[in-house]
Amino acid sequence: MIRSTIRFVTAAMLACAIGGPLQAVTFNVFTDPHPVVGPGSIGFAYAGNKFVGSVQQDGTGGLYSTDLTGGNVQLFAPAVSLAGSPSGEHFVSSSLGLGGFPNRDVYVAAGNSIVHITNNGSSSNTFVSGLAGDVRGITFDSVGTFGNNMLITTTTGNVYRANSAGVALLLASVGEDTEGLDVAPLGNGFAGFDGQLIVASEGSGLLRAISTAGVVTPFAAVPSAEELSFVPLNLGASGNPVEGFYGANYTPNVIKADASEFVGMQGDIIVTGETTHLVNRVHWNAGTLQFEVTQIGQFPNQPEDGLFVTTDIINSPEPSSLVLAAVAVGIGGLTLWRRRRVPVRE
Repeated sequence: MIRSTIRFVTAAMLACAIGGPLQAVTFNVFTDPHPVVGPGSIGFAYAGNKFVGSVQQDGTGGLYSTDLTGGNVQLFAPAVSLAGSPSGEHFVSSSLGLGGFPNRDVYVAAGNSIVHITNNGSSSNTFVSGLAGDVRGITFDSVGTFGNNMLITTTTGNVYRANSAGVALLLASVGEDTEGLDVAPLGNGFAGFDGQLIVASEGSGLLRAISTAGVVTPFAAVPSAEELSFVPLNLGASGNPVEGFYGANYTPNVIKADASEFVGMQGDIIVTGETTHLVNRVHWNAGTLQFEVTQIGQFPNQPEDGLFVTTDIINSPEPSSLVLAAVAVGIGGLTLWRRRRVPVRE
């Protein structure tokens, strides 16, 4: 079994072995939503013709949108009232138009439920309810190994897969609050975990792989593991300025690192630490059968939700309401490799 052969090394060990740390990732402010909304930044998602974020509050007025450059900040779906999440934290994701899901609609955590909002923010409904534990993370399977289902993590450690009809089935339980999640790309050679769901638990720092059959394999640890995203294999291929990594920087803003900051890291996992504020790279070294965990940067403040955006073969057109605007800035079709997670306040 792979569990018996995998080891991981720390940043200090790897730095010693290679003569110093890897390149430092530089972040810049992408948007500040606070002229429009009040509390700290929590969720952030790419929704095709816009970005949609959340701030730390229940009730109405907790969601906002920006254009693809981070400007034109305005309330999103202002009539939608969100409640029930710990500390008013509502994590956000956007559907990919795969597996029967709408194209680029918005899904928001609300306690043990998930609210579905149309891309234009004009209507909403409860998509999933009655989960065991509050929702900590939402992502969509763009790889296809999980049937392009929605994947969900919770405070109880239950991990669910939900189809487009809102039917949620328990995939696995890891026994502790579980947050960040992403599906490992196919053809990546990531220690045999290609196509599996990778999840992070802040308390223990453990990263775990979950197969489609629900088999759970711990494989590495990152202190206070928060955001978790695979660097897309084709990140930066287009040269489009929208490509890159976006992260909610609690409380003040959302920050971005350009695609060029991750050259040579394609296929690795980027994991942030909530309490450490560190950005770590998790790399599988097939020669030594080790996971190498290396510090590559630091958030100015506390990391929350995060995602990679990359150009790729688009599976359906952009939402029709703003397709011309997307083409005008050269977006064409953006595919999202994203992860979602929840924090414990410092």
